[in-house]
This record gives sequence, structure tokens and C-alpha cells, in this order.
Amino acid sequence: VHSAMPQAVPEHVVKKRKAQEAIAAERQATLIKERKENKEARKAMIVRTAKYHKEYKQTAADLVRFRREAKKHGNFFMEPEPKLVLVVRIKGINSVDPKTRKILQLMRLRQINNAVFMKVNSASINMLRLA
Repeated sequence: VHSAMPQAVPEHVVKKRKAQEAIAAERQATLIKERKENKEARKAMIVRTAKYHKEYKQTAADLVRFRREAKKHGNFFMEPEPKLVLVVRIKGINSVDPKTRKILQLMRLRQINNAVFMKVNSASINMLRLA
């Protein structure tokens, strides 16, 4: 037998529903906001990538132009030196003199087959010559 009056919902159930609805609404709002921010970030990345691509293309074209100008005028073109080197230790610890050992220690090459990237400058070149 159905009664005409609806049953009353307990107060704690109503409170919990309201809290869950508020949490869901807040979560939805943050999700929308994050999606918008991610979209803007992706656009910015694409623009930045295009800028870098253009810059690298320009430097490559400049190198070709400089080589051609030098050849045209009968000069030599000095190729740009690398700014970074990868140094790998290929010799073990046996029969390594103290100075070389200290240099390898400064370069953080303590084990065989360890490698480090180093900036190329006069100090690093001299260290590599001595090592």
C-alpha cells in the first residue's frame, strides 16, 4: 500500500549529498580551468617550437652563407667550435698517475665507462689534455 506523503530523508543524508554535490561542482570547475590552461600552454609550446625551429634554420643558413662568402673571396671560414663535449672514462684504476687520478676525480669520472657532459673552455681543454 502506497502512502500519499513522501518519506522524510534523514538530515545527515541530506548534508552528505550537499557536500558531495559541492565537491563534484568544485572538481568540475578545476577540471575545466586546468583544461583551459593546458590548451593555452600547448599553444605557447607550439609557438616556441616554431620560433626555435626558425632560429636553428637561420643559423644553418648563416653558416652556409659564411662558407660561400669565404670561398668567393678566397678566404677560409673557421667552423664554430662545439660548446659541449661528452667525456668517457675508458681506463681503469690501475697504473694511473696521481695527477690524472685527481683530474678524473674533479670531472666525476670515478669508474670505468662513466661519462659526463662538460662545457668547452680553456680550463676543461687543459684538464682533458693532462688526463
